[in-house]
Amino acid sequence: MTKVVEVAVAIITKPNGEYLLASRPDGKGWAGWWEFPGGKVEVGELPEVALAREMQEELALSPTHIQPWIKRRYDYPATKDDVAKTVLLHFFFVRTWHGDPTPMEGQKLAWQHPQALTVSPVLPANAPIMHALSLPEQYAISNAAEMGEVDFLAALAKQLKQGLRLIQVREKQMTTEALSAFASEVKALSHAHDARVLINANIELAMKLGLDGVHLPSADLMKLSSKPSDLLVSASCHNVEQLQHAQGLGLDFVTLSPVTETLSHPDASGIGWESFAGMLGEVSIPVYALGGMTKASLPQALACGARGIAMQRAIWTATQP
Repeated sequence: MTKVVEVAVAIITKPNGEYLLASRPDGKGWAGWWEFPGGKVEVGELPEVALAREMQEELALSPTHIQPWIKRRYDYPATKDDVAKTVLLHFFFVRTWHGDPTPMEGQKLAWQHPQALTVSPVLPANAPIMHALSLPEQYAISNAAEMGEVDFLAALAKQLKQGLRLIQVREKQMTTEALSAFASEVKALSHAHDARVLINANIELAMKLGLDGVHLPSADLMKLSSKPSDLLVSASCHNVEQLQHAQGLGLDFVTLSPVTETLSHPDASGIGWESFAGMLGEVSIPVYALGGMTKASLPQALACGARGIAMQRAIWTATQP
């Protein structure tokens, strides 16, 4: 049986969303390939302790805020420089630290934007993580049905100025004509801030209006046999079967709900954070927690392995935590 090597990995992130990558130094396996900084967890050592030690040894940095994120297992094949091995990667967000990144092992360092990588090649185990990082931590769902269009668009403009970058238009009460006009307004506002807009269910309308993508209800997801091309595609999931189907289709991300009770589905009891985390452990597709979320829910969602949180009501309320 192949021995599993545990590795602590640092996603060192600036406020503007850029993260730090390092090249593998000469003399190590996969030399020249790019990866997130980190290293082996020693016997009896906690992953977060290993993370701080490796950051100091590799980069002369001391983390001051660590956020546990996901664990990922990866099987590396043998190369001419290294033997085959299986690694269990413990990923942590590092948002604040003391010191300036310094290549202590002769490696190259590069700050990278999630949607515009300028270095390659990237270690295979890190590539799916970089895809997830190209998605923001907050996914907003429109709520003009309750707020009214004028108030909603004003709230959207405010949130875009505060950094919102991913929006789903979900207004099932609107006629096709009204929905087209409303979605076009959302698109104009959002694209002015480099935010991406998806529309619920309607692939044809997404393409007609030049939107960025479509969000599929779970029933539509389970009927799907291939991912629509040239669109960002997400879907609503409520169980592991749906999560695995979405992953098999190569969808860009999904929501998993309801984590807690929500006004949208008052008859559905929440699955709870423990079950939510367990279901995420079965897949590697980026997942947003949905159902009763506020911005204060984000640390819990990240700790469970989610990419972030999705909100339909709380995000538009100026006084929310």
